[in-house]
Amino acid sequence: MNIILFGPPGAGKGTQADKIVKNFNLYKISTGDLLREEIKNNTALGEKIKSKIDRGLLVSDDIINNLIIKILSKKKYYNSIIFDGYPRNLDQAKNLDLLVKKYHQKISCALNLNADKKTLINRILGRLVCTKCGLIFNKNFNPPVKKEYKCNLKHLTTRMDDKEETISNRFEAYAKKTLPILNYYADQKILHKVDGTREISQIYDEIRSIIASLET
Repeated sequence: MNIILFGPPGAGKGTQADKIVKNFNLYKISTGDLLREEIKNNTALGEKIKSKIDRGLLVSDDIINNLIIKILSKKKYYNSIIFDGYPRNLDQAKNLDLLVKKYHQKISCALNLNADKKTLINRILGRLVCTKCGLIFNKNFNPPVKKEYKCNLKHLTTRMDDKEETISNRFEAYAKKTLPILNYYADQKILHKVDGTREISQIYDEIRSIIASLET
């Protein structure tokens, strides 16, 4: 199955996606990770991407869509993807529908994590990412513990785009371009709303039930 995970910045999409991947043998495809990889590799494309991200802006649809095509065309990911951070606007959603059909796949469901702005800002400012293994933690709500985190603490860092001055721009972009997609998937009757203000385990229990119901 292919799943789309929605939610405003700081809603916990990455954390929940990691749990879904582990328990349902799916691959997490985060456009944020793909873009940061381009930046890390110091490519010409990466420099353009960095300039936009530093200003809290979204990169062009063409760049994102080309990255997604590379993923969908690989047999490794056939009908076993959870999309984290994509699509971000209605055009991308419609393009994704065309791409999954082209590669003989489908979108099984879209999950939307809801949370209030104050909670989201606190999560964003406290977020920590391991540069070695990619695990995501939060120094306020979900600090790393030895049982779950095997890497050295020196590998934990904040994302380059997790800065207070960029948060407002990201919220505005989400409200204008991403929220309308929810109606698009609601019309297809594959949208599921999830309360993202609860504890991580409670959120995941609901998500797990939804996904399990798709397999029956």
